[in-house]
Amino acid sequence: MTNIYEMEYNVNNRDFVVAGDVSRIIKRTLQRIGVDPKIVRRVAIASYEAEMNIAIHSNGGRISAKIDTDKVLVCTQDFGPGIPDIDLAMTEGWSTATAEIREMGFGAGMGLPNMKKCSDVFEIDSQVPQGTTIKMTFWLT
Repeated sequence: MTNIYEMEYNVNNRDFVVAGDVSRIIKRTLQRIGVDPKIVRRVAIASYEAEMNIAIHSNGGRISAKIDTDKVLVCTQDFGPGIPDIDLAMTEGWSTATAEIREMGFGAGMGLPNMKKCSDVFEIDSQVPQGTTIKMTFWLT
């Protein structure tokens, strides 16, 4: 296992002008180094959902991506408010998004379920009010 790329970016709360840029950078990096397009698509969807969750639901946070020869590891860490019931938050269609967010086309309650579906390994830890950490692994082989 050799580390090819490592990147880390801040994601601001409700900064919808740039929300999505981090996942686009990760996607383009994977395309540039020749990763299978099916894997690129899964990583792009999961990292976009994670990025939007930070922008919509948290007080801000960061996303890091580490690309090795055998896997891509995408990690997010936000600065609160945390998720009181992770099992409920993992339910498709369940959302705490405000009406304003829904009117913008977000907050359908598919973020966490899509992250889990797209990744090969999905880990989530949340502490109220400290925040939420998510680790997603995508195997390249």
